[in-house]
Amino acid sequence: MKLPQLNSKNLLKLTVAWLFAGSLLAPTQAAEDDLYDFLWLDPDKKVYVLQNKVYKKAGKGYANIGYSFGLDDNYQDTTAMQFAAGYYFHEEWAVELLYHQYSNSNNESFDNLQRINGSVPFIRKVNKKYGVLGVWSPFYGKINTFNKIIYFDWSFGFGLGQIQTESNALTVSSSSTANIYNDEDQMALLGKTAFRIHATENFHVGLEYHRDHYRAPGPAVSGNPGIEKWRSNSEFVISIGFSF
Repeated sequence: MKLPQLNSKNLLKLTVAWLFAGSLLAPTQAAEDDLYDFLWLDPDKKVYVLQNKVYKKAGKGYANIGYSFGLDDNYQDTTAMQFAAGYYFHEEWAVELLYHQYSNSNNESFDNLQRINGSVPFIRKVNKKYGVLGVWSPFYGKINTFNKIIYFDWSFGFGLGQIQTESNALTVSSSSTANIYNDEDQMALLGKTAFRIHATENFHVGLEYHRDHYRAPGPAVSGNPGIEKWRSNSEFVISIGFSF
């Protein structure tokens, strides 16, 4: 079954704007006992800014399921199912395991290139991704909307993983050879930022942006191997999850 496609680039721009606006409008802080010095007050006076944190994370686990949209490939429509689970051993720090299963299909640009020029572009499809990340959650806040208080967290994750891909690097430059995709496997540096909205104590929805980096070769030319360099894979994820 083919997953539905959305305009992921416009969706990403809208989400980034929303996150930026939310960070300006909502009170955020790194910890409940943060100390702020106001220079315009008496030098001996200090002001502590306290915010009751309703949804504590320390000592809790969580599991998320999400749907992602690929943002990089000009010739493929890429979507994925995301599965992630983690544990907060500290109020601001967690360890997370994740797995992505991708679905790829040729888009209109691919079809037009093949129909008009009779050629096939160089393509690298991402099939699977899995890894482990350290997650840092320095910001939390709340927004009062229509007499409803919405609580949120904003986190950043960095880690290592494995990306399984397939590409036509070995055959794309040869007009006499059939277009064949060969399996590849690369170590990757994983990174993400996530915006989590708490619906209840145990249920949350999330918006995430992932950007991964790995080394892989380009297309082979005249029997010579393609140039290996750092590549990237970006995606936007909408998720729901449970804390326990």
